[in-house]
Amino acid sequence: MRHRKNNVKFGRSSSHREALIEMLVIGLIKAKSIRTSARKAKVARQLAEKLVTVARKGDVNARRRAMAVLNDEAAVRELFTTIVPMQEGRQGGYTRIVKVGQRPSDGCEMAVLSWVNEPVAAKPETPAN
Repeated sequence: MRHRKNNVKFGRSSSHREALIEMLVIGLIKAKSIRTSARKAKVARQLAEKLVTVARKGDVNARRRAMAVLNDEAAVRELFTTIVPMQEGRQGGYTRIVKVGQRPSDGCEMAVLSWVNEPVAAKPETPAN
C-alpha cells in the first residue's frame, strides 16, 4: 500500500528525479512558463511555490536556501527580482497548471505550468452577525 508516500518516482533514481524537478523549476523561473507532462508539472509546482515562500523574506538566508535548492545563480536572481514582486500580496497559489491535451506520440497528459500574473482581488467584506 502507498499510504503516506508523497513522492512520484517517474521511473528514475532519486538523484535523477531531484535534478529533473530542479531543472523544471529553473526553466519556469527563467521562461515564466513551461510545457511538460501533467504529473511533472504538479511536482514542480510544489517546489516552485515553496521557493517563492522562502524568497518572500528577501534576506541573505533566503537567498542561500534558494541557491542550495536550485544551484543556478541567474535563476535565484530572477526569482528574487521579478517573480517575488509579481506575487506581492498573494497568500499562496503562485502558479497555475492548465491542461493542454495529450502528447501525440505516447498519449501522455500535457500541461502548461506558469506563474499567476493577475493582481490579488480584495474579498468583499461580509457583515458580522
